Amino acid sequence: MVEKVIKLHNIDESRKLFGNHDENLKFIERKFSVKTIARGENLKLEGEAKNVEKAQHLFHELLSIIRKDGMIKNHELQHLVKSFNCGSLKKHSLSDVYTDKIEVSAKRKYIVPKTKGQKEYIDFIRKYDIVFAIGPAGTGKTYLAMAMAVQALMHQEVSRVILTRPAVEAGESLGFLPGDIYEKVSPYLRPLYDALYDMLEVDKIQRYMDRGIIEVAPLAFMRGRTLNDSFIILDEAQNCTPEQMKMFLTRLGFDSKTVITGDVTQSDLPGGKPTGLLQAEKILKRVKGIRFAYLSGQDVVRHELVQAIIKAYAKISKEKMEEKR
Repeated sequence: MVEKVIKLHNIDESRKLFGNHDENLKFIERKFSVKTIARGENLKLEGEAKNVEKAQHLFHELLSIIRKDGMIKNHELQHLVKSFNCGSLKKHSLSDVYTDKIEVSAKRKYIVPKTKGQKEYIDFIRKYDIVFAIGPAGTGKTYLAMAMAVQALMHQEVSRVILTRPAVEAGESLGFLPGDIYEKVSPYLRPLYDALYDMLEVDKIQRYMDRGIIEVAPLAFMRGRTLNDSFIILDEAQNCTPEQMKMFLTRLGFDSKTVITGDVTQSDLPGGKPTGLLQAEKILKRVKGIRFAYLSGQDVVRHELVQAIIKAYAKISKEKMEEKR
């Protein structure tokens, strides 16, 4: 049994570190099998040497985040601890990841990555003109790309943002849906609108869309265009055919940036048609100036059950592949 004492600067720092009703302390006690004792501006850790050492290291990382004007919510702490425990933060410390702020101008002042994979993803977006993000649901592929697009627009790095996705869901034909073309495709574009409304004020979004500064459209509307000075996001790219993917990638103009997101395990293309996302990965993986970011279950930042669901389905898929062999 060993003891370690961590010195805190002030009561406000303690409040941020401990969480509401000390929920952060209680969570770390359970995860690391240590006892925490808070007295004034001292935090004492007790337990087995290896557990205390790991908990102490984590607390120093969390304090570094707080001292860089970061906040830690309990559900976010769960993801931080998971990344810390699985050793996936070799290149980046927790504070490197969690204090990388993406500025947006609405309900929250900024958005931050929550995992090493997400951090690398946004670093790729900053550095390269074409980035592919491949990974399961809940890994922030679309949301982080949207945040980077909004920030680029705010900083006048681009003059417009174009959001698109193929209008394909479970083989349903647009021709059988009611309404004009915009009413037909609106349900398919809803996830893009949801992310957008989470970052910008409603009146500003409407103003931008009226002026063509923000455009949300189905992939078919991209044909024949050259997109200069734009930040373009192609979502649900696993539902693109090879021909659609080639068409989209050749729309890139000068001073533009493109992010393509998709989950190769969830294609809705009818009749087992080949997906353009997988083909693009094979053809473009070694092309200079294009990067592929691979996100996994470790990068899921939704409810912890989502991670369990992804693992369960991945296991079944692996077993089926082995049976075919």
